[in-house]
Amino acid sequence: MLLNILLLSGGLIALIYGANFLVDGGSALAHRLKVTPMVIGLTIVAFGTSTPELVVNLVSSLEGSAALAIGNVVGSNIFNILAILGITALIVPLGVKKMTTWVEIPLAVLAAALILLFIYGERDGLITRTEGICLLIFFIMFLIYTFVLAKTSSGGEDENIQIKNYSIGKSCLLILLGLAGLIGGGRLLVTNAISIAQAFGISERIIGLTIVSIGTSLPELATSIIAARKNNADIAIGNVVGSNIFNTFLILGASATITPLQAPAGSMLDLVTNIVASILLFIFIFTGQGRKINRWEGGIFFAMYIAYLILLIRG
Repeated sequence: MLLNILLLSGGLIALIYGANFLVDGGSALAHRLKVTPMVIGLTIVAFGTSTPELVVNLVSSLEGSAALAIGNVVGSNIFNILAILGITALIVPLGVKKMTTWVEIPLAVLAAALILLFIYGERDGLITRTEGICLLIFFIMFLIYTFVLAKTSSGGEDENIQIKNYSIGKSCLLILLGLAGLIGGGRLLVTNAISIAQAFGISERIIGLTIVSIGTSLPELATSIIAARKNNADIAIGNVVGSNIFNTFLILGASATITPLQAPAGSMLDLVTNIVASILLFIFIFTGQGRKINRWEGGIFFAMYIAYLILLIRG
């Protein structure tokens, strides 16, 4: 059992470092090949930060662990809003950009609603391949919107993207190390999470909603807290909302396309919490002066996450 815990922790560390190596190496290589910072930011960096969740879900789907795959996505989305934004807003009130308010947050609400609709709409508890492809189409539409928006607003450049000045050889080595860390770490995390769940008699759903989802969301937590402390609150909230859209449309869509995902019993609590959190995020923007998530609202978010964990464990 101790070995399983150590291997799971090692897999999580390998995932996080693998994602960082992939982003650094891929960004440096693309820069060497004269790719613009905007394109690097919207592709390599954006995809790279979501690769831990993506790899975990793909491995889970291939191994038939649908409960772990759904739990990882839904759990990450809940953790992102209630815990990450809750903690970050307690540090500093979070300002929200206009486009985030009227486009990206509504998309996150839509994403949460689609998961519930697909699973319980036909009362079969299943996300089919067709529904997975539908989610991927939404992701492609979102990606096109992001490219157009970035090109219009920044003239094709993004000065906030930090690109390492590595040689082509070192860049390729980092990419290979990153891929190895992601693939190896993903397998370690999934197989040992299942073993721990079986040993303790805990469902894969709960493991996915807690240990796995929180672990794969740690990069978003670190990014948001650092951004808030540097008074870049718009980056913090954009990071979380963007992650939720990626999680649902890309990661869950790809997972269901590989193999249909059967939702485990008790998923209604998780799916409703996911939708309520997304809707509250939209509502809280307008409860004070300006478009902000205030400290007291951050406190409500975090208290809701603690309450959700208690209900999850007791249930």
